[in-house]
Amino acid sequence: MPATSPKSDHAPAAADLTTNPALPTTAGPSRFGPVALVIAAGISVQFGAALAVMIMPAAGAAGVVTLRLAAAALVLLLLCRPKVRGHSRADWVTVVAFGIAMAGMNGLFYQSIDRIPLGPAVTLEVLGPLVLSVVVSRRLVSLLWAGLALGGVVLLAGHGGGSGFGGLDLLGAAFALGAGAMWAAYIVFSARTGRRFPQADGLALAMAVAAVLSLPLGVIEAGSALLVPSTMALGLGVAVLSSVLPYTLELLALRRVPAPTFAILMSLEPAIAATAGFLLLDQAMSAIDALAIALVIAASMGAVRSQTRKAAA
Repeated sequence: MPATSPKSDHAPAAADLTTNPALPTTAGPSRFGPVALVIAAGISVQFGAALAVMIMPAAGAAGVVTLRLAAAALVLLLLCRPKVRGHSRADWVTVVAFGIAMAGMNGLFYQSIDRIPLGPAVTLEVLGPLVLSVVVSRRLVSLLWAGLALGGVVLLAGHGGGSGFGGLDLLGAAFALGAGAMWAAYIVFSARTGRRFPQADGLALAMAVAAVLSLPLGVIEAGSALLVPSTMALGLGVAVLSSVLPYTLELLALRRVPAPTFAILMSLEPAIAATAGFLLLDQAMSAIDALAIALVIAASMGAVRSQTRKAAA
């Protein structure tokens, strides 16, 4: 299961975590360092999303997406300097599809958190990768994890107060589910792009595609607000917190911990998101909400572990 989080807010390095073999790692206490990096990346992603919510009144959800993707694309293009020649038509189809998935994932997610609290939004979004993991697994035990996640969603749906579905904007919830579906597509095309392009070149090109696709919607919604220096600075902050910094931290972590361990840690993002929403946005969470989120997190971790055991068998 991926990040971010990028990561839509989720990291490209997490693209194929449930099926890739474990990366070289070190044993013992030295693992604390990379684990801390992954957790720090998750915190960065979700607090970046909270910052995005704070500037949405000035630039709108589409405007914030445009600022974030454009800034992240600029940074990645400058750092990676990817070659645009020498690629096949299939390569370009893959990277464009990756960019479309990235734009859709980010656009839908930001529309969601403009309407519903951050914790429930990420909880619903993570169902996309979870469903993908269950489908890929094709094991009976995967149905258990799917049922556990469904139980968490039912708890949210049946709760009439707080931040449960009963008190949520239904369109916002639908946007979150749509973002989850695009996250699943993001995983598939991120893996394919990684096989076709060296290092992070494919990511940089896909991010540029996503930025171009989001630009018209951002201009229509935000207009000249996109050019206000303070808004641009905050948009850059969102890009750094939600893309550049977490991608870097996660890439460093993946060099030292097994990919499945990384995926399990990424499953904590709904809890991190709920914490960020509480601390920065005053989005209170009831005990039922916390239990629902915990069920989805447990299902995500279980699905990853099941995939890991299948790959090792």
